[in-house]
Amino acid sequence: MKPIIQELNKANEKEAAPLFEIGDTVDVHVRIVEGEKERIQIFNGTVIGRKGSGINESFTVRHLFAGEGVERVFPVHSPHVEKVEVKRRGRARRAKLYYLRDQVGKKAILKEENRKRVTRNLETKATKSKGKKKKAKKAE
Repeated sequence: MKPIIQELNKANEKEAAPLFEIGDTVDVHVRIVEGEKERIQIFNGTVIGRKGSGINESFTVRHLFAGEGVERVFPVHSPHVEKVEVKRRGRARRAKLYYLRDQVGKKAILKEENRKRVTRNLETKATKSKGKKKKAKKAE
């Protein structure tokens, strides 16, 4: 039973999952179908949480609209999520930023992070493994 579920998960998983972290200000491009028409709607805000893993991974984005906080939860591997653009890197010291729900004005904006983050990239893993093989051949 489990191998069938794993195969289905791999088939539906996006190859290039978006690279962002908690605290980042992002634009989420969502595909919306209205009747026969299809359009892209952009939802921008701060990522306040991520949960799950693999195909079940999702993230919550919050932004203020007309003085009210609006939160949406997006599955990372959903076909409706076209892309996620990182506009600003925020400095978060927690895994969940639910305290931002109570903040108003400038307090609700995180400080920007200056340093570069280590991103999850499949290419770097592949190049590292090739480098080890080359070193092993040279040693022989």
